[in-house]
Amino acid sequence: MTSLSFTAGMPPRDRLEQIGLFALVGIVATMQLSIAAAQILLTVAVLTWLISHVSRSERLEAPSFFWPLITYAALTLASAGFSLDPEVSFTDCKQLVLLMLVPVTYDLARGGRANSVLSIILTIGAASALVGIVQYGVLNFDGLGRRPQGTLSHWMTYSGTLMLVVCAATARLLYGTSGRLWAAFVMPALLVALSLTLTRGAWVGVAVGVAVLFLSKDFRLLAVIPIVVVTGILLAPQALTDRVYSIFDRNDLTSRDRVAMLQAGVAIVQDYPLMGVGPDQIERVYPYYRVPDAVKPTNPHLHNVPMQIAAERGLPALAAWLWFLGSASIGLFKLLRRSRHKSLAAAGLGAMAAMLAAGLTEYNFGDSEFLMLLLVMITLPFAANRDGGLPT
Repeated sequence: MTSLSFTAGMPPRDRLEQIGLFALVGIVATMQLSIAAAQILLTVAVLTWLISHVSRSERLEAPSFFWPLITYAALTLASAGFSLDPEVSFTDCKQLVLLMLVPVTYDLARGGRANSVLSIILTIGAASALVGIVQYGVLNFDGLGRRPQGTLSHWMTYSGTLMLVVCAATARLLYGTSGRLWAAFVMPALLVALSLTLTRGAWVGVAVGVAVLFLSKDFRLLAVIPIVVVTGILLAPQALTDRVYSIFDRNDLTSRDRVAMLQAGVAIVQDYPLMGVGPDQIERVYPYYRVPDAVKPTNPHLHNVPMQIAAERGLPALAAWLWFLGSASIGLFKLLRRSRHKSLAAAGLGAMAAMLAAGLTEYNFGDSEFLMLLLVMITLPFAANRDGGLPT
């Protein structure tokens, strides 16, 4: 396991930065366990980071993908202003504060600290996986109505965070110069816990994320994926194999409902192309756009990230999000090819691929715990290169 040293070779510049650094470590340690604790620590980290910057008269610095996120945030606020219920929409916009994790991580996790932060992510992910395995094996969290969820509020959130941690562990195995043994040690627990969530979108997401990492390293590694899948199916309990086969079942109710939600989303975008219906307003309008083949009478979101953003916040916001997606992915790919910190860049790239693949059947970008972990993971490789590496 990589040494968890946060000040060696790069001591904090002042007492406030030290407090902010410890708060960031706390965020990383708690965001897979308790969103309330992570958000409290985020407040501390942002405040100390801002005051420290102002006191040193430093300008805000961030990776290039942060500016599309700022544009996305501005368009989200504009959408809230034109919302069907502005008060509810502006309240929902509080999640935009999470975007401040990007400049905070970029500054406080710079240099060698970045690898230590990733080690914490892997360690907490392994602990969370063990909780899920115990829930399945001992507490009977073993059906679609009651699935392992770790210490988080929902199995979708839990499976999404596990998906990102699996990508991080794979990246360290493929590209790491240290900590590979620990990544190999925790990988079985991560994969078992993820499979026990019975969450098909996360399974597809991790397959795509890992495939991207294998392809970036050596395309011949892709042959490992079907071997792992087949072995897993042969050893898995009946409930899990049935869930796998349901991916290809056109009559599956949840799959049919997701198609119906996409059809409703298209109609909503046609009626509200510029500003959408407003944040947190899909559930309000869905009954009016529900198609006959829909299963549920209403839905809080459309289970598809691009469609949700377009219908809720408008096509300009979707364009900003796609700009973010392209900017982050291109930046991570360049770092993977040229940086000394390849395992961090690979982890970020795998996480982006997994998020996008899983996000086609689930609105994971709107999940606070998932979003926090994603933002930290894609920022770490840029922060690592502030120790004199490549410009970011």
